[in-house]
Amino acid sequence: MTWPRRVDLAGTGTPLERADRLGALIGFAPGAFWVKRDDLTGLGGGGNKVRHLEYLCADAVDRGCDLLVTGGGPQSNHIRLTAAAANRLGLRCRLVVSGAKRRRRAGNMLLTCLLEPEIRWVGDISYPATQRAVAAEVERARDEGYRPYHIPVGGASAMGAVGYARASEEIEAQLPGVGLIATATATGGTHAGLAVGMRSFERVLGVDVGAQKSLDTAVSTIAKGTAELCGLPYPDGVPRFDHRQAGPRFGAVTDAVRWAVAAASKHEGLLLEPVYTARVLAALGDGLRHGELTPTTTVVLLHTGGTPILHAAPYVKRLR
Repeated sequence: MTWPRRVDLAGTGTPLERADRLGALIGFAPGAFWVKRDDLTGLGGGGNKVRHLEYLCADAVDRGCDLLVTGGGPQSNHIRLTAAAANRLGLRCRLVVSGAKRRRRAGNMLLTCLLEPEIRWVGDISYPATQRAVAAEVERARDEGYRPYHIPVGGASAMGAVGYARASEEIEAQLPGVGLIATATATGGTHAGLAVGMRSFERVLGVDVGAQKSLDTAVSTIAKGTAELCGLPYPDGVPRFDHRQAGPRFGAVTDAVRWAVAAASKHEGLLLEPVYTARVLAALGDGLRHGELTPTTTVVLLHTGGTPILHAAPYVKRLR
């Protein structure tokens, strides 16, 4: 295998923590349930997108780019961390943000603004429309004389997913013989990278958070590109998903999400946010109850970060 070049943004790995009290609550045997703390990656408040950005930013620097362009919603972990990465590397950053500009900033949006990227507000538009708006902004920046680097929403590209192909090695070194890694799947990059690194789609469970409809295509396409970049085989099997936790709309606080946030904090002192990782915990409990998962299988829940969103107004009200 040949790994693309990376820049060090995350630090030297993150802890893998055994979580027996929480595991027992949802039905796992002792020693079977673990949490990979990628909320603790060392940049801009942490989160899984740092691992993507290590490879994306190295590619941007190698291509002589001077401006990172990407997008997402106001509470996006990805836009926060892209702005932080740009500042760390001395690059400019331009963000396309869906939604209406508000005077009061909280949660991720407050932290993003503290990092002082250029922000283009584009109103309430869909995920595909946001992707198109980012592409249009790249062209606008090029016309302005910049050398822009296009980062898709969520950093979900073959190059970005290399970060989690590498992370799977880190997890297996910490816990040899891990049976399953469970992750939230929104734009598909983290899921695809893990599957490439694990050499198998069956060993990665993607919990659909309702960000897009074509998850199967997105994950498969990114995995193909990542495998080619790294000189690795395409993963065995087909992408594995749990769609039951998506809720009526992206980010909706369901009863299962509310339970998961409370259970993790009470039983492990572990803070989960309601958009991504809380849904993974809820899905694992659901899978055990339905006999889809085995209590003795060694399972790693990937904590993808995003806890600043707990301070955003909609979640302050709904999680009390």
